[in-house]
Amino acid sequence: MIRITDGGIASTVQDLGRFGNYHIGMPPSGAMDEYAHTVANYLVGNDEDAATIEMTYQGVTATFDEDAVVAITGADMSPTHNGDPIDTWTTVAVEAGDELELSFATEGARAYLAVAGGIDVPEVMGSRSTYTLVGIGGQDGRTLEDGDELAIGERTEDRRDLVGETVGDEYVPEYATEDTVRVILGLTDYRLTEESKADLCEAEWTVSPEADRVGYRLDGPDIEFEERDQPFGAGTDPSNVVDLGYPVGSIQVPQKPIVLMQDAVTGGGYATVGTVISVDRGRLAQRQTHKSVYFEPVEIDDALTARQERHDRLSEIRKEVELED
Repeated sequence: MIRITDGGIASTVQDLGRFGNYHIGMPPSGAMDEYAHTVANYLVGNDEDAATIEMTYQGVTATFDEDAVVAITGADMSPTHNGDPIDTWTTVAVEAGDELELSFATEGARAYLAVAGGIDVPEVMGSRSTYTLVGIGGQDGRTLEDGDELAIGERTEDRRDLVGETVGDEYVPEYATEDTVRVILGLTDYRLTEESKADLCEAEWTVSPEADRVGYRLDGPDIEFEERDQPFGAGTDPSNVVDLGYPVGSIQVPQKPIVLMQDAVTGGGYATVGTVISVDRGRLAQRQTHKSVYFEPVEIDDALTARQERHDRLSEIRKEVELED
């Protein structure tokens, strides 16, 4: 059992998400930074879909009622074990009665705490992920609070053999400098003026304080639309189109860009002018408030190549921590 004595700012239980329900308006939820989440699980001997604790800007303080094997990846939140600093991206053993404490993020925005066996909360629609907008999954469908108790899943074997395993520096993202995310333009970028199309991929955008798991709102130059008579079924605002589905990662522009993230609505009537490729959504999710973001247009083949490269990188990490199937 893990006892939460300080829930941090916005900590939730997440796995890789719930799928197959987009047609009924249910987004996937799941870890905002799938790479950091997956590596944390590999370090403790879990499959990549085991539930972890995702912590935003400030981490949790937790005590353990039993011996456990843990790893913390993602943003640097200066973790300590019984008051002593511990490394991130490294497997650590804790004993019954021990305390882990994470502070405020210095680089990156989200950290992941994995424990061998996974966080054992009930599955809802095939996932343990928290979707707070409707209150399902995770710990009663909400962010973690002081006094919460989280069960640890049953372990098929003792994973103390992994203690001390660490991820090579070449596999650890440098969140402070990763300010460019790749996008595929469309579905309705034709609604933008040529000047605004150029601005979208040339301007410096900054992360708004309103950025969250639903959408990353960005501040920057005004977006302008081509004049037209609005078609039947579209709203009266120039940013409105006839309702369409929103891919996760799509860039919606009611006025300033909003990149729709893991908990976003699945459709609506705003122009969506591009989509952040899946590999780079985690990079965006690690950008802190007021930090710069730049969009780099790429083709679908580039996105597929990037996805394969990440898959290969994760496979290499799994081999390094002796978890190859």
